[in-house]
Amino acid sequence: MSSASAGASRSGAPASLPPSGLPGLNASFSRLIDVPERHSTTRSTRRWHILDNAPALAELGVQPVGTVLCVHGNPTWSYLWRRLLSSATDAAADGGQAWRVIAVDQLNMGFSERTGEGRPLARRVRDLDDLTNALSTDALGLAGPIVTLGHDWGGVVSLGWAVDHPELLAGVMLLNTAVHQPEGEPIPAPLRLALHRSLLRPATVATPAFLETTLALAHPSLPSPVKDAYRSPYRRAARRAGIGDFVADIPVHAGHESAPELDRIAHRVGTLRVPALMLWGPRDPVFSDRYLDDLARRMPHADIHRFEGAGHLIAEDVDYASAVLTWLGDQPLVGQASEAATSVARADTVPDTDAGAGTIAGIAPVTDGGRQPLWHHLDDLRDSDDPALVEMVPARGQPSRSVSWRLLSKRVRQLAAGLAAVGVSRGDRVSLLVPPGADLTAVLYACLRIGAVVVVADAGLGLRGLTRAVRGARPDHLIGAVPGLIAARALGWPGQRISTARYPAPVARALGVSSALADLIERGRDEVLPDPPGPGEIAAVLFTSGSTGPAKGVVYTHDQLAAVRDALAAQYEVGVGTGLVAGFAPFALLGPALGALSVTPDMDVTSPKTLTAASVAAAVRAVEATVVFLSPAALANVVATEHSLTPEDRSALDGVLTFLSAGAPVSEQLLAAASALMPDARAHTPYGMTEALLVTDVTLTGIREAATAEHAEGGSGGVCVGVPAPSAHVRISALDPTGAATGVPAGTPGVTGEIVISAPQIKDHYDRLWLTNRAADAAVTTGERWHRTGDVGHLDTSGRLWVEGRMPHVITTGAGLITPVALEQRIDALPAVRRSAVVGVGPQGVQHVIAVLETTARSRRVHLAEPDLAAAVRDAVQGPDVAAVLVVPQLPTDIRHNSKIDRTRLSEWTAGVLAGGRMVKP
Repeated sequence: MSSASAGASRSGAPASLPPSGLPGLNASFSRLIDVPERHSTTRSTRRWHILDNAPALAELGVQPVGTVLCVHGNPTWSYLWRRLLSSATDAAADGGQAWRVIAVDQLNMGFSERTGEGRPLARRVRDLDDLTNALSTDALGLAGPIVTLGHDWGGVVSLGWAVDHPELLAGVMLLNTAVHQPEGEPIPAPLRLALHRSLLRPATVATPAFLETTLALAHPSLPSPVKDAYRSPYRRAARRAGIGDFVADIPVHAGHESAPELDRIAHRVGTLRVPALMLWGPRDPVFSDRYLDDLARRMPHADIHRFEGAGHLIAEDVDYASAVLTWLGDQPLVGQASEAATSVARADTVPDTDAGAGTIAGIAPVTDGGRQPLWHHLDDLRDSDDPALVEMVPARGQPSRSVSWRLLSKRVRQLAAGLAAVGVSRGDRVSLLVPPGADLTAVLYACLRIGAVVVVADAGLGLRGLTRAVRGARPDHLIGAVPGLIAARALGWPGQRISTARYPAPVARALGVSSALADLIERGRDEVLPDPPGPGEIAAVLFTSGSTGPAKGVVYTHDQLAAVRDALAAQYEVGVGTGLVAGFAPFALLGPALGALSVTPDMDVTSPKTLTAASVAAAVRAVEATVVFLSPAALANVVATEHSLTPEDRSALDGVLTFLSAGAPVSEQLLAAASALMPDARAHTPYGMTEALLVTDVTLTGIREAATAEHAEGGSGGVCVGVPAPSAHVRISALDPTGAATGVPAGTPGVTGEIVISAPQIKDHYDRLWLTNRAADAAVTTGERWHRTGDVGHLDTSGRLWVEGRMPHVITTGAGLITPVALEQRIDALPAVRRSAVVGVGPQGVQHVIAVLETTARSRRVHLAEPDLAAAVRDAVQGPDVAAVLVVPQLPTDIRHNSKIDRTRLSEWTAGVLAGGRMVKP
């Protein structure tokens, strides 16, 4: 199908300025420019409409440092870039970098001239060349260096211009787009439908169906005035011919007239060495993550940020303009266009396609610290018949199973060889959707041994969170039990599928399974293994709990995971032969790395609060455990079910010497109650996160001593999490009056601010989250890696760390800043209160403090607290005014731990309720 076919019966029309009053568009940015067609035999002159902030910059008296050349896709127009033009102009007015932004309306689109003829891809690339040539001789000139920015098919056109102008190019930026259709993959469904011969013209030209479908892709929905602005150039069918042409110009086969040009651009993009930025909306039914993967392979040095929840109209869904200007400000672009075109200027995350290695900007690559690899105990104990792990959740009707070091080591080697035999290569990502137990442990260490990158997103994220995690991690292979395989098939999760068990051929085909673990074991009988990965290569992507937003993929190298193991071993004296009960499934996976005999108690791993005291006792008895690790939610239910313990159970618990609970703040009362169940154990509550699994540690005795000292010193309170582990350092970045952490990180006692940490066991980076990496990395001391935790707290005079909440939960009142945890502790001490959350409602700087409670006498409905209870709460907080006290049946918590209160969600809910909304459960 030729590009001209969709726009039959077309006619030309002159360019014009947009109507006034379009929301968000500064009318002074609009102008028309006459552009000679240098590449046309007719030597015609075409009139373009563009948005250009050069006059505004001139009025400010500032000289631009460079130009951003923005190219829209189909069926939008330059209005897509209005926020960037305004933001760039405002930044210059505020004394920041001055960037000229030129946003074009491609010919036959927007308010540019309707030429009366189709414009296939190669011609559109030449059109853009004609425009920039005209701009260079324009009265305003064209300030270099030039950074391109494109969306949708404008991304392809902008890249076509970029590869043809290395002498001017200083960088490329892309929003959802594509330069290549993967072989064997179908064209996206919306485009297949629009391309159908019987629908192409009716859907794209004769009616505004294609335009309306695109406008409906925004998340959240676009306001009606904004939709009308996008519609404004396309009110009549004659003005929509370009929309149809763009769709018809999609190269659906090698014989299409635009296929050679698309292939040329795709090939040449791989030669670009300028800085690159890709901002992506994964909820795009057209340009899905597979197109991002392709672009990332062509430009492995690119900075990438996936905005979970955003879709095709990412420029409307998120604040892309701030991200673009932030990225531009980080680049050494000015005056370096020709040099940048031949060398990589900067890379936040630069994957090595051969080895899967990666680094973060400003941080030296991880080197071998002399640590043993994670699997070294499996090698050292390969001839031992001592148990390595015990399964407490066996197959139905079978007894608990003990697996020896000999068998586990053999299975790991066989699976590693088998995985290599079926195509799992060094650097490949392998998603593990296997329940905790021997299979998961063996597969995980097999993957690590051959240099594959394990993707661990536990079932505690819930189906929606798990789907986001798996798709975002882009696994090449997926190993799962039946529930995971069914979900993968139904939800379209990527990757070759390998099952934990063998199934009849029809079942395997239905699930898309290519092999079973038993098949891998057979293929790996010879145990011939590839060379092991190096310490600086990527080992794992571990997902956060999602309690502070969508779960993030946290990337660790082998050396960093080994540092986690070594820190835990040193802090808690866990080693070969130590019996370890892991009530948090991911923690159990470290058992073989520690040389410990590990067991996960009988529980629903998606709901930690299902763990009972009897199950813990049974697990302790099974491995004669001296170390027990439980999440706070699990611990609370263990204490609540202690009445079910038998004398035999209590005797087993008497043998525990070290007890740990982490993952969320743990109260002194809960630790004390747990200690009563394990009277000879030393109770610890370490502070850490998925990004750094051990930062500080404190014992129950230490908590009590710290509370006394904090009261005497008049400190701001919170949860004491103790002193830094031997390998860790802690600093505080003080908060300014707006609640932002702007202070230079320091160790000054009594200063509340964001907690900043450094340790060998800190993660390498977040996966495809450039903005998050940038915000989390903190420069404190040269040669050390520092991480901004997002937690708020302070250090006391003894160097103990106190956690006071999360950065987004700091309440900015007219009287000053308030952190929530200390207030919640005081409220929780009331006999009538089971648990509480303190949130801020209202505009920043004048927020009101609201207390939301779960009461000990469970409420079945949402209501205002009774006057006596509300008065008790206000007396308990000892200071700030509490504007309202609400009672709810249950506070919203994260899925994984069932204990981290979602204060952001609660604040939004509270604002709605107090504004007169329905009193529904949060």
